[in-house]
Parts: sequence; C-alpha cells; structure tokens
Amino acid sequence: MIKNNKYAKAYKEVLEIIKYFPEEEYNKIPKEKIDFFKDNMDKDYEFTINPKIDLSEQNISKETNAIIVALFEDYFATEEQKIKIKEILELNESILEQEKREKYNPDDLFKKENKNEKISESVQEETALVEYKENFFIRFKNFILKLFHIKSN
Repeated sequence: MIKNNKYAKAYKEVLEIIKYFPEEEYNKIPKEKIDFFKDNMDKDYEFTINPKIDLSEQNISKETNAIIVALFEDYFATEEQKIKIKEILELNESILEQEKREKYNPDDLFKKENKNEKISESVQEETALVEYKENFFIRFKNFILKLFHIKSN
C-alpha cells in the first residue's frame, strides 16, 4: 500500500472529483481502476471539492490533473480529441527538451553571460455575458478541453 506519497494524495483527490460524475459517465471508468485508486489512496488525507466552482479554480495537485487528463483521454475523449491531446503532449515534450538543451548546453555551461531575457506568454480567456449553470461533468469536460485548447462540439 502506498503511504505518504504524492500519488496517494492524488488518488484521493481523483476519487473525490469523479464521485460527482453522472452515473453513466462514472461507469465508463473500469471498476479495477477505481479499486486501485481506493486501495492506494492516502486514507488520512482530507480533500473536498466544491462542485459549484469550476475545476480549474480548485486546489488540485499536478498529479491529480495528470490522472484526470489520462482518464479523460482513455474513457471520454472522441478520436479527434485524442489526436489533438497527443499532438499537444508531443509539442509540450519537444518544448521541454529544447529548454533543457538550452539550459544545460555543455558549450554554454561555463560561459559567464547573463541571460536576462525570458519569453512569457499570456493566456487570455473568453468570458460569456450570459451566465448559465452547467452540471459538474460538463464543467469537468470543458476544463479538460480548455487545458488542451480544444474547442468543444
């Protein structure tokens, strides 16, 4: 059993999140996977979410976010969404590798140049003028789609 582990806490967070799914969506996740989360979660960790608040505004760990993305990709995403997610993950991986090459380049490692230039990106979100209530699963789906910059159908 996993104890005092960031993944044990993430499993607890995932179980808390998916319990708000509609029953038909919850049943898409294999029982073995849910049992694995239950068996390996940190039973002493207290975590609750507010289903009235968007998931992106909740305080969830990176590990929980990764598990939820994997669950979405495996059990809820359309083929088109899966392709888009794969492309985004590959792009992120290549950007990370490029940053590592630049940061740890052996030719530049011993140079004493001061690198103060950093590239920053600003993310703009669109806001709707009309407020309407969506159920928790729809907000979860939209969060995942927004995370990967995929337009929902």
